[in-house]
Amino acid sequence: MFAEYLQHLIYGYYPYLAGTVFLVGSLLRFDHGQFTWKTGSSQMLSSKNMRLASNLFHIGIIVIFFGHLFGMLTPHWVYAPFLSAGTKQVLAIIIGGIAGVLCLVGGAMLLHRRLTNPRVKASSSVMDTLILALLVLQAGLGVISVFFSLGHLDGELMLTLAAWAQSIVFFGGGVADYMAEVSWIYKVHVFLGLTIILLFPFTRLVHVWSIPLGYLGRSYQIVRRKG
Repeated sequence: MFAEYLQHLIYGYYPYLAGTVFLVGSLLRFDHGQFTWKTGSSQMLSSKNMRLASNLFHIGIIVIFFGHLFGMLTPHWVYAPFLSAGTKQVLAIIIGGIAGVLCLVGGAMLLHRRLTNPRVKASSSVMDTLILALLVLQAGLGVISVFFSLGHLDGELMLTLAAWAQSIVFFGGGVADYMAEVSWIYKVHVFLGLTIILLFPFTRLVHVWSIPLGYLGRSYQIVRRKG
């Protein structure tokens, strides 16, 4: 009975709590704390291995984010005519596995730097270190889950997780029931992902809202020579 209650609490109600805090918290942070709305880069304090670590981490996490976004929220009927669930599962394992390793290696390098470099450590807040550690842990769980996914190459597990995510977004009923028979690794992975979403507004991750997309379509800058 307690296990069932916990399942509904974590996978039925917690997603809405995390989502609400994510959206409202981000809005309030932007409105009341714009001076804290930044990446807080520490590259000037120590640039050793920073470029490599940062590139690996960001490339990996961007691929993972969009992979999860479109993979989980795209209804099966959209891609079913040209892509089977099993094929999609294999693609997710390959692409997600590579991106996960990149994110894990880069994140681990950044975390090691933050914990061992005196100058970087002194300028880091507890939340800076905590959120990076959670992201590294999440990447590690994602890489481990790839090996579990090899036992579900028919794609049925992926469809179950996607149905859960889509039910959350579109306010479907019996949401938590989708997670009843899912392996523990995916349950922990989902729970940690929701926790990262919950903590998002209170960390430097808010800078992702400020992606400078305007640069893609801006006019050329006119630079005049001195007369």
